[in-house]
Amino acid sequence: MNVTLDPTRHAAPQVLEALRAAIISLELAPGIALDRADLAQRFGVSQTPVRDALIRLSEEGLVVVRAQYTTQVSRIDVPAAREAHFLRRSIEIEIARQLAAAHDEAVIAELHTQLARQAELAAKKDFLGFIAADKEFHRLMYVAAGLPRLWSVVVRMSGHVDRLRLLHIPTTGKTESILGAHRAILQAIESSDAEAAQQAVRDHLSGTLASVEEIQQRYPEYLIV
Repeated sequence: MNVTLDPTRHAAPQVLEALRAAIISLELAPGIALDRADLAQRFGVSQTPVRDALIRLSEEGLVVVRAQYTTQVSRIDVPAAREAHFLRRSIEIEIARQLAAAHDEAVIAELHTQLARQAELAAKKDFLGFIAADKEFHRLMYVAAGLPRLWSVVVRMSGHVDRLRLLHIPTTGKTESILGAHRAILQAIESSDAEAAQQAVRDHLSGTLASVEEIQQRYPEYLIV
C-alpha cells in the first residue's frame, strides 16, 4: 500500500481514508498486522496522524489494538454486520417510500445514469468499481431524501458489511442480482409505487447476509460469527 498524500490537505484525514479504503477493499486482509512506524514511513508522515487514524478505525471496529505500537486488521464481525445492516435497511425502506411519493424527475434521471454506470462496471468485472457505484446509487437516494448525514453514519458503521459484500460479489450471478434489485427499486420510485419501492429495498438488502454460511465456508479465517 503506497499512497501519495495531497500536500494541500491535512494528513490525518487522508491517512484515515487510505487505511479505511485498504481495509474495506481487503488489500489489508483480516488479521494482518499494522505497524505504526512502518505506516508512518509509507505515508511520509509522523506517527501522530497514523495513531489518530488507527484510533478512529478501532472505534469503527476495523482494527484491533494488540500492543502499544501494533494493531491488527479486525476479522469480519458478522453480528456487527447484522446490526449495521438492520440500521441501513430501516432507513432505506423509509427513503424509498419518500422518493416514490415525491417522484422527482431529476432524481430519477440521476439514478438511471448511476445504474447504467454500474452495469458497465459489472460487464468489465470491475468488482471494486462496481461496489463503489453500488454505494453511490444508495448515497444519491439519501441525498435526494435530504439525509446526507445519515449516509455518513451508515458508512461509518458498514465496514464489516462492506467486506462481506466484497467477498460475495464475485459469486456467479451476484452482480446481475444487485443490478436487478436496483432496477426494481428505481422502477417502483419512477412508478410512484411506495409499497413496491419499500419491498424492493427489503429484498435487495437481504442478499449478502443471507449468504454468510457460504462466505464462511470459503473464508473461515476472515469471519467472526
